[in-house]
Amino acid sequence: MHRIHVRLVVMFVVIVTVILTLSGAFSQYQLSQELERRDAQLRHGVITRLQISLPSALWNLDKPKVDSLLEAEMLPPEVLGIRVYDTTSIGLFSGKMRDRAGQIVAADAASDIPGTSLAATLTFRGVDPDRDSDKPIPVGRVQVNFSREQINAALATDLIRKVAEILVLDIVLLLALSYSLKMVFEPLKQLRDGLFDLATRDTDEVVELPEGRRDEFGEVVRGFNRIQRKLKSIIESTRRAEDEARHASARTAQALQDLRQAQDSLVQAERLASLGGLVAGVAHEINTPVGITLTSASVLLDATRHIQQAIDAGPVKRSDILRYLETASEGSRLIMSNADRAAHLIQSFKQIAVDQTNEMRRPFKLKEYIDEIIMSLHPRLKHTQIQVVVGCADTIELDSYPGAFAQIITNLTLNALTHAYDANSTGTIRIDATQDGDKIALTFCDDGKGIPAENVDKIFDPFFTTLRGRGGTGLGLNIVYNLIVKQFGGTIDVESTLGQGTSFSIHIPRVAPRQEKA
Repeated sequence: MHRIHVRLVVMFVVIVTVILTLSGAFSQYQLSQELERRDAQLRHGVITRLQISLPSALWNLDKPKVDSLLEAEMLPPEVLGIRVYDTTSIGLFSGKMRDRAGQIVAADAASDIPGTSLAATLTFRGVDPDRDSDKPIPVGRVQVNFSREQINAALATDLIRKVAEILVLDIVLLLALSYSLKMVFEPLKQLRDGLFDLATRDTDEVVELPEGRRDEFGEVVRGFNRIQRKLKSIIESTRRAEDEARHASARTAQALQDLRQAQDSLVQAERLASLGGLVAGVAHEINTPVGITLTSASVLLDATRHIQQAIDAGPVKRSDILRYLETASEGSRLIMSNADRAAHLIQSFKQIAVDQTNEMRRPFKLKEYIDEIIMSLHPRLKHTQIQVVVGCADTIELDSYPGAFAQIITNLTLNALTHAYDANSTGTIRIDATQDGDKIALTFCDDGKGIPAENVDKIFDPFFTTLRGRGGTGLGLNIVYNLIVKQFGGTIDVESTLGQGTSFSIHIPRVAPRQEKA
């Protein structure tokens, strides 16, 4: 106790001394700066006034006026002496100095004036037939000696006062702390002895400390006794809580498993919903070429029936045959072109749909497959003014999971169409892919609205969407992240500037890792 008592007293005295010392040093520094500033102002003022008042009197060789001006400037005690030299004569024109008693007396060139000196040239704008009237004429120079004794005396006085304050405060603090801590540590010693006796007992019985005191320490003792009484009930409650926690942990583990299964189901539903949208779009897209093909075939059938009737009726006109040939040629061209277009759409959709409904891996050309994915998205893209540009070498080939890859490109494209552009916006989505050894670097960029900075770190979180209640599920980019990281063993990063678009950087191995069978 006594050692803590001494350490506390020493610590508080040292802290107060250090704080007062720092405060005094800062105050001394401020006073020094203020005195230096005033001294600089005084020096500047004396020199400036002399440069203004002396040239005219010196030009007229008016020594009494010069003497009176010098005596006026000698009034501040900081000015120790002033000497004025005339350029038209050799030697001192006039001088004043302060003697040991502080009186202002005459000074000559040989007078020893202490202090620091400042000199300035005196110029006069007068009328001189031999000079340019607008040009200042040097008429002499002035030398002023200044004293720093006032500054040093003020700083010394302030330092003595600060030291005395620190000593007085330290003595008062030492006495006050010694008395105050004695009042605190005496009852603490009694409380310590009681606690030590309580801690060394071997019995489980709770022996309460005496509660006779009515001050703050009495409240501490009463609080300690209440803690002991409550400790028993807490231990019992803790044991019951541990049992409940074990049961709750088991229930939580089961709930987590159910949540993961539900999330997997939602992800699968999102992928199937995307495929359903693809089916509807392709069906709508195929309807146009199939309709044109049926119409052309119907027109060609009617023309064939008419020419057949004409042949059966007798001689056929050349104009009828030419008209039929023209109709047959145009109808055949329309049938072939639209049938080819429908077949190409069906082939692309067939491959994409098969890939998205199974997890089979196979080799595929990257550029060709990206083009097929974009073609399958044509029903969605054609209603916008967004252009998709693909930059990829034809020779890049992946041994991977084409269905998962198609899901990635589809989700990124639909996400850009939904979030990056407004209904009537124009823009460009660019997909670039390069091969670096066994790695594929793929960049998906748009020039749309960009992502706010506070949302960039959240876009891959499940169920995060800015279109909550307007069709957004928050699973599109989460699916992309999981496919790239877990199935392809790659990485995905995003950079976005508000108003300047978004860029996704994807790195995946050219040969996807083998999926372990459960």
